Amino acid sequence: MKLLLVEDDPRTAAALKKGLAENGFVVDAAATGDDGLHLARTGGYDLVVLDVLLPGRDGWAVLRDLRAAGCQTPVLFLTARDAVADRVKGLELGADDYLVKPFAFSELLARVRTVLRRGPARAPDVVRVADLEIDPIRHRATRAGRPLDLTPKEFALLSLLARRSGEVLTRTLITEQVWDVNFDPDANVVDVHVRRLRAKVDDPFDVKLIHTVRGVGYVLEARG
Repeated sequence: MKLLLVEDDPRTAAALKKGLAENGFVVDAAATGDDGLHLARTGGYDLVVLDVLLPGRDGWAVLRDLRAAGCQTPVLFLTARDAVADRVKGLELGADDYLVKPFAFSELLARVRTVLRRGPARAPDVVRVADLEIDPIRHRATRAGRPLDLTPKEFALLSLLARRSGEVLTRTLITEQVWDVNFDPDANVVDVHVRRLRAKVDDPFDVKLIHTVRGVGYVLEARG
């Protein structure tokens, strides 16, 4: 298996490259976002291990440009940015996993192997449910062709519901994915944001997509 490591810290890069090589991987390394993007697009890698904070083009931009170019090579983020919003952003852009520094090498190795077992298959960039379309790369949502003016939190919430269309999501799960993990799930912030989202996504249209499951949470689906 051939891996690309994009990491600007020389000591971290050297240690990770050595450890991965000792476990049977062929590893190339890049220290900047531009070099990483070029190699990722041309090197035929099985997985890209990508830092977020890079000189010049950051990891977000590298991943965004990779996916926009149609490159579906799996990407595992390594970063010191541990906020839930950052993890959600990485996954929305098309990352396959997200590991926060500092981490144990054994955990990195396990996650690398897990991602490789899953292979490059992934959900389409644009998520569609009925006449709702969400483009996470361009951070744009439309319904019946009409743009939806959403705040970042509303967009993250709508994206989560749409990606898991037909699945009832509890308030606790939603707060973990969209807000800080320490957020109190008993507070009504989820309900408030769902009401605001409905005002934009459902109220102007005859067919409603966001439904309440009493005592459990919310589900987004087209109901006949």
